[in-house]
Amino acid sequence: MIEYLYLVIGFVLLVAGASYLIRGSTNLAKRLGVSELIVGLTILAFGTSLPELMVSILAAVGGNTQLALGNIIGSNISNTLLILGLSAVIIPLTVNGRIVWKEMPISIFAVALLVILSAEVLFGSDPVLGRLDGLILVSFFIVFLYYSYKSLKFAKVVDVGIKKHKDFFTALMILGGLAAVLYGSNLIVDNAVLIASNVGISQFLVSATFIAIGSSLPELVVSITAILKKKSALAVGNIVGSNIFNIFYILGITALISPVALPLFVFFDITFLLIASVLLFAFMFMGRKSALGKSSGITFLILYLIYLMIIIARG
Repeated sequence: MIEYLYLVIGFVLLVAGASYLIRGSTNLAKRLGVSELIVGLTILAFGTSLPELMVSILAAVGGNTQLALGNIIGSNISNTLLILGLSAVIIPLTVNGRIVWKEMPISIFAVALLVILSAEVLFGSDPVLGRLDGLILVSFFIVFLYYSYKSLKFAKVVDVGIKKHKDFFTALMILGGLAAVLYGSNLIVDNAVLIASNVGISQFLVSATFIAIGSSLPELVVSITAILKKKSALAVGNIVGSNIFNIFYILGITALISPVALPLFVFFDITFLLIASVLLFAFMFMGRKSALGKSSGITFLILYLIYLMIIIARG
């Protein structure tokens, strides 16, 4: 049972570390005069994706690429269906038109590209996301960053609700948060592999459920905090931005470190993610324009439960 205790400790360190790292990085960006809208759609998105990044990199270095793959796909599905679903049930989410017409299509494109890159599982004898695939994904991430910088450079400043701190505390939050994330990620990867081996289930299932939900907690905290401060556009922007980061950057880096084997069943998970991403975009035009209502949130939660039942039954 000790591996379960270490797994819980790892999640606590991961979430706490990501929280402090986000606060420190955001405060640093403010002091440097960076637009807070850029903070919301890039720094916050990157910060809340850091757990997925560290878990995936450590898994890839250790040769456990199925853990990394399940973490990324599972996190994006939980971000979209679970976190946005819960958020919309709490309060209808009004979404900035820029996010609807620019970030959401990019998010859909990222998943569609992953579907294309993984389609070889239907035909190939030894399908993988190789280093060339990783380079393609990272290249699109660089284009996305450049596009975000150019389009947001003169954007109207939006308060993200994070208090300023003195330079010493800012540095302490960044360094301490990074150390906690690194150590927590290491605990999660090592003990998730042990649990999967001991219980006799796939690493993909462990990472797409427990690890994905755990590593998505920073997105949940940021999103709930944002909607309680009546900044629902920031909540949706954070989720959409995190999903883009996860595929283009994290999966790309993972494939560059170590080619990711693609089991046949993963094509279903990626296709399910594409359907969820398209539904999010479609719901923006149902009912109140550019808003995710409670009925949409309930639909998302039901779809997430269906997904969990399918992959648990699959083993």
